[in-house]
Amino acid sequence: MSIKNRLESSITKLYKAFHDGTLHPECACHCAVGNICDNKDFWKHLSDDHGSVKLNYVGLVNEKLGKRFNGYLPSELLRIEHAFLQGCGYQLPLRHHHFKPKDPKSQVIQFEGLCAAITILCKLEGIDDISDYSKLFETDNHQPIHSLDLVF
Repeated sequence: MSIKNRLESSITKLYKAFHDGTLHPECACHCAVGNICDNKDFWKHLSDDHGSVKLNYVGLVNEKLGKRFNGYLPSELLRIEHAFLQGCGYQLPLRHHHFKPKDPKSQVIQFEGLCAAITILCKLEGIDDISDYSKLFETDNHQPIHSLDLVF
């Protein structure tokens, strides 16, 4: 899977889950990485703790073998999920006594998590964050530096 394809595929899956109401940060099949991995939870066996970026033995073996899941190395999947959960406001790794949002299905909370996940997805591809709109407001002598190109 090419870099462009994995990014586009991942963002499409996350977009669909967000708008279908099937995104859920606490469910391994419906969180950010669960959706990227086609609503499967096999990826949770790559680490001992949901939200951790530390690979366990299974994760390390798969990483060393160069195994990719929907284009991503195990360590990359953990980074994506970590960013998503952190963006949603969770204290990580997930524990019963750690802070978590009152309503994990809130679209506001999920949107913040998705923005964080998209930032990591773009970093993994070595491209500028596609959700960063701050450049649109940069000016030089009160004139915009960048143009807003809308395609309809």
